[in-house]
Amino acid sequence: MRNVVSATRPTEQYEISIQTAAGHVTTMVDVPTAFVPVTAIIPLLRRLGEEAQRLETTRSAEEGRCCSCTKGCAACCRMLVPLSPPEAFRLMEVIRLLPIEQQDRIVARLEQSKSLLRSHGIWQRLLDVGASERPLNDDELAPLNEAYYSLRMPCPFLEDETCSIYNERPSACRELLVTSPPDYCQDMANNPVDALPAPIRVSTVLGLLWGELTGTPPRMIPLPILRDWVEHHRPDRERTWQGVFLLEAALDKIWRFLSQDRNGAPTESPQDRPIRASGVQQEFVDKNGRT
Repeated sequence: MRNVVSATRPTEQYEISIQTAAGHVTTMVDVPTAFVPVTAIIPLLRRLGEEAQRLETTRSAEEGRCCSCTKGCAACCRMLVPLSPPEAFRLMEVIRLLPIEQQDRIVARLEQSKSLLRSHGIWQRLLDVGASERPLNDDELAPLNEAYYSLRMPCPFLEDETCSIYNERPSACRELLVTSPPDYCQDMANNPVDALPAPIRVSTVLGLLWGELTGTPPRMIPLPILRDWVEHHRPDRERTWQGVFLLEAALDKIWRFLSQDRNGAPTESPQDRPIRASGVQQEFVDKNGRT
């Protein structure tokens, strides 16, 4: 571990080592030592998720199943995108940093989406999902996903069939990679689309992390209700925790995700964690992230 002090915010550098189903991931991350909002941990987790996804993509290609996703293919940009609460806060931050003209276009598309969803009786169902006090399973969400997809409504961030916030796109978008023919994606409801497994589902990890930090159940925020949900939870957006504590808590959630079998039962003991964070000293913080 080495300490890195920047002009704006002190950071410490850690080497993160994770054993995933796709292979071994090792990367260096700079972690703020100060108290920061939960959104500060998102770039670190994205890096881990993308490194693991690259291993999965390489392994799949070696087995003859190459990824068929290419720039300009935006079929999946008509699907309902789930966000964890930290990602919802992050996306609103991203929007506010865009040029005014682009902000106006995105807000206009969000409002148009709201009107269309209301006219089809879907808007309130999305609000109910965002406000749910318990995690919803795939079977419960399937009818809503199908109803939304049937509208073929483009994502509000889509411009000329390209993501206008590609570097800040949600984790669910990053993790959806397919090996089936691209034409199949034009009608995912009726075609057998083969998706690559995501070794680390960052949105799930962030949802679990937020639930622990706030004492609330893990929840999914449908992207169309982004502005409404974030506005309703404005005080939560201002909360901060020590950066090292957030990293430790996030790594714990990654371990729990990796150590689950298909039925959700743990397959390893804490002593067998497939994660190392060189330089992280747990005595720095108590359970609430306080020094």
